[in-house]
Amino acid sequence: MEASWSSAFYYVLLACGTLGTISLGVAYRFGLLYQLLHQVDKSSSRYGGENVASVLKAHGIRFIFTLVGGHISPLLVAAEKLGIRVVDTRQEATAVFAADAVARLSGTVGVAAVTAGPGLTNAVTAVKNAQMAQSPVLLLGGAASTLLQGRGPLQGIDQMSLFRPLCKFCASVHRVRDIIPTLRAALAAAQSGTPGPVFVELPIDVLYPYFLVQREVMPSKSKPPKSLIGKLVSWYLENHLANLFAGAWEPQPEGPLPLNIPQASSQQVQRCVELVSRAKKPLLLLGSQALLPPTPAESLRIAVESLGIPCFLGGMSRGLLGRNSPIHIRQNRRDALKEADVVILAGAVCDFRLSYGRVLSHSSKIIAVNRDREQLLLNSDLFWKPQEAVQGDVGSFLLRLSEGLRGQTWNQEWIEQLQKADQQKEQTNREKGAEPTAHHLNPLWVLELVEKTLPDNSVLVADGGDFVGSAAYLVRPRGPLRWLDPGAFGTLGVGGGFALGAKLCRPDAEVWVLFGDGALGYSIIEFDTFARHKVPIIAVVGNDACWTQISREQVPILGSNVACGLAYTDYHVVAEGLGSKGLLLSRENEEKAEEVLHTAQQLCRKGQPVLINVLIGKSDFRDGSISV
Repeated sequence: MEASWSSAFYYVLLACGTLGTISLGVAYRFGLLYQLLHQVDKSSSRYGGENVASVLKAHGIRFIFTLVGGHISPLLVAAEKLGIRVVDTRQEATAVFAADAVARLSGTVGVAAVTAGPGLTNAVTAVKNAQMAQSPVLLLGGAASTLLQGRGPLQGIDQMSLFRPLCKFCASVHRVRDIIPTLRAALAAAQSGTPGPVFVELPIDVLYPYFLVQREVMPSKSKPPKSLIGKLVSWYLENHLANLFAGAWEPQPEGPLPLNIPQASSQQVQRCVELVSRAKKPLLLLGSQALLPPTPAESLRIAVESLGIPCFLGGMSRGLLGRNSPIHIRQNRRDALKEADVVILAGAVCDFRLSYGRVLSHSSKIIAVNRDREQLLLNSDLFWKPQEAVQGDVGSFLLRLSEGLRGQTWNQEWIEQLQKADQQKEQTNREKGAEPTAHHLNPLWVLELVEKTLPDNSVLVADGGDFVGSAAYLVRPRGPLRWLDPGAFGTLGVGGGFALGAKLCRPDAEVWVLFGDGALGYSIIEFDTFARHKVPIIAVVGNDACWTQISREQVPILGSNVACGLAYTDYHVVAEGLGSKGLLLSRENEEKAEEVLHTAQQLCRKGQPVLINVLIGKSDFRDGSISV
């Protein structure tokens, strides 16, 4: 057993301390009441971990991502028995990132389970990323036994206080019978309203079977207590066990609870229809919320194409319209916003990504749609004002807006103007990609090559700064829900977990991860995970031996490259050492660049994870981009 299980001697001391703070009469009646109302099957080999697994199975959960620990072993074993795939990673944050990717791509809740204390603290950044990306993730956390909490057990900290600011729903389960209703409530909360992460703490003694908990809690039966205090302690512990396991195996509903998804009112939709119908130069900005259930991605695509309004796609909405849609505008967003007379912010938020609203023209009429009230009106007191602020589901709203505007057409000159500006900017990008760099390969040329190589079924994961920032302009997702980036938190290190979750969700897809060499350091160890679990992905690492996104500003402004320098590390060799395949692409084999990428694809199809270490030089493509 785990070290957090103490000997009976310590439980006796704890019980004595507890007895001094409660009414014995109340405790006695309380314990008897539970024993009268609920049978405790002391001989049963069943355990609380089975209840956890049953609820997850009833909710259609297919994967649990974890880093194993004795606190959570029962739920992992039970999940495996029910056919839920348990995928262990090399770092707890990776487990949560993988669950996040599953949530985004599958439309269900992603699940991660980690052990107590440092297992949970290691997961904090990934949980915060899920919160800001509005991903429905369930984090299951181990904890010290209920009798020992707050008394200094191994890995015992106040975990609830840690996660309350990060999660929509937090609960600690202290009775086995409460596992099922608590998990059902948590899973519903994760998906209702504005989706987000939820946390359920599961103390070790609610997960293991009665006989094992009894053996650790109760004094030895071979030496029954003789003193009054000893008998009182034994009685108290018996009642604690009765309360812990009473009603544990009584049948309870395990399936999903109804979800609460806010919807725009008919009056709001009608006002927006009338406003847009009068527009001469409308513009649509889609954010990640547009791809949330219940609206299928294909239905949303049809609605947006039916609207015919030129649009910019951001976050999870990237790829919604495929690779070459005539209404998808990719470049010069700031200029387009200056000229638009009606702008629809469909899940797009006026945070740093829209310059806090400053890029919106004061002469434009703004329709903002968002499930979250705070994000709906973010910075509206400073730089912009919505004509219509609709708190509701974005995808459903766009379907109703499209229906209300059926047959409406827009000024073709407006669309052609935006398309022409797009084409000019992309031609400039191609010319920059053809320029030689002082050392190694031009990163834009490399990304253009990746763009040409990607198959139609590819899923793209973005994890990095400068190299990945350039990719966002040059590499086109092939369809909806085929692009994963951290989101508003800008977290580095998502790559390994996102790729893991994406490949498991989409086993027939080619999953490509675009890494910066700095970001790769967070999750390169997960190439061991890919190899062990036979998860073939392709990683392209833009290796310029530098934290370039920071260096680009730090050097000219502050005159020093301190802490920005890295090395042209042989990351491909590291991948080989972890059981994956590694390839090198540099100026020395530049003429075989296409062959290197095709070799990676062939290895991937044979079940091998692949890392391509691409040595790149410097480009001024992103000069002026911000990193703070």
